Amino acid sequence: MFDKIRKFFTGLFGSSDEISLGIYGPPNAGKTTLANQISVDLTGDELGEVSEIPHETRDVEKKEKAILEAEGKTIEMNLLDMPGISTKVDFQEFKEYGLEEDNAKNRAKEATKGVVEAIKWLDDVDACLVVFDAAKDPYTQVNVTVVGNLEAKDIPILIVANKTDLDEADPDAVRDAFPQHPIVEVSAKEGENIDKLYSEIVHKLS
Repeated sequence: MFDKIRKFFTGLFGSSDEISLGIYGPPNAGKTTLANQISVDLTGDELGEVSEIPHETRDVEKKEKAILEAEGKTIEMNLLDMPGISTKVDFQEFKEYGLEEDNAKNRAKEATKGVVEAIKWLDDVDACLVVFDAAKDPYTQVNVTVVGNLEAKDIPILIVANKTDLDEADPDAVRDAFPQHPIVEVSAKEGENIDKLYSEIVHKLS
């Protein structure tokens, strides 16, 4: 625990250590959209492929040497876009998006492996952005499980209430569900409030 926190702090204040920043959350919360926005801003390149089909990201996608300059500080990060966390992956869900049964079963198998991989990576991240869809009920078993696992490992957390461009978005519901953690509202799709997110990464996780 202390090594992780030390590494995070020393990175903030000018050490050559890199910060491994994991982007976690349930499927379709907009993790990869946010990861792409951050990656483009900091490196000029996107990180992963976005799809409306759940579990599009089934392997950990990594972008190294992403340089964040905010609030007079410079942080060198490895961005890690994690597969969506689910307590259950049902191939029937993929059939609803038009996948044939064999493809749906294969995707479900890959997605399950991705969930396991994402959880294993908890031993290697220094801090996490936890992305929730602000247009959905935040207090779900999956969301509580994600936050609980991070808390159990004493990993610094910043919760991102995403999709604020939607009329039904309710960021205050996210705050009420997880009042113990700092929360920033963004629309990753529209690029709204991303500068605020960068400031929060510096201030709230330090």
